[in-house]
Amino acid sequence: MSNKQIIHTDKAPAAIGTYSQAVKVGRTLYISGQIPLVPETMTVVEGDFKAQARQCFENLKAIAEAAGGSLEDAVKVNISMTDLNNFPLINETMAEYFTEPYPARAAVGVKELPKGVPVEVEAILFLKG
Repeated sequence: MSNKQIIHTDKAPAAIGTYSQAVKVGRTLYISGQIPLVPETMTVVEGDFKAQARQCFENLKAIAEAAGGSLEDAVKVNISMTDLNNFPLINETMAEYFTEPYPARAAVGVKELPKGVPVEVEAILFLKG
């Protein structure tokens, strides 16, 4: 796959496993799941669920920008939460980062996530020209 490019930025957390922050193939960008880690310290951001969700989206945003795009280019977002009672809060948080027409999305409940965090967000973007 000669047009596969690995995307990395210090403005998002380094991978904590065997994966890349993102992979770009042609104009499609696949961003790995982002948990609420502060890039500079690699520690979980302090605060409530919304603060942690915001950090996930800030990390996605930084990776999108490193690839020459923005969250406006998102076509699919996958969200994992350990408590689906936070569904209204994830909707509020997404509205801070996306405008209509919104990307396609899945929001699922999971038993647990890395580092004991309550939320993880991944995205697929189709970059402009």
